[in-house]
Amino acid sequence: MSAVSSTEQTGRRVEEVLDRLAGSGDPAAAAAAEELVRSLMDFYGAGLARILNLLSGAPGEAAARLLGDDLVASLLVLHDLHPEDRDTRIARALDGVREHTLEVVGFDEDSGTLTVRAREADGCGCGSGTGAREAAATALACFAPEVRAVDVQTTPAGPTLLQIGTAPTGAR
Repeated sequence: MSAVSSTEQTGRRVEEVLDRLAGSGDPAAAAAAEELVRSLMDFYGAGLARILNLLSGAPGEAAARLLGDDLVASLLVLHDLHPEDRDTRIARALDGVREHTLEVVGFDEDSGTLTVRAREADGCGCGSGTGAREAAATALACFAPEVRAVDVQTTPAGPTLLQIGTAPTGAR
């Protein structure tokens, strides 16, 4: 299981537990659980901020290793501590989608929609848009929460080339 899917599952489990407590009819227990989650988030966020601060004077290799780790990078994003801007995080996440070549076309900040262009392998037209959308959404889930939807435009791998030659001998 990848760190990204593990992080997503943990987030969903926390939400499910909070929802169950909210639905239990005991508002005090639900409020206490939400306060506990907020306190833990603040605590871990402060610890991560301290780690980044301590690494800021260190050689870039250590910081690069931290940012290259899916779990650490997703925690930094969660706590709004990731040093890379949104566009850089989006590019890094899409670079990890190996089964598709994805190019960012644009991002609509109002709707949170990221438009990408997927190149179809050898222009096969095999409907890679759906697979590319799912792969991009999965890659972006932890690294760019600003992206709420992915729109995929597909283009052929390259233009079809026609060979133009001279007419066969004797043809007019």
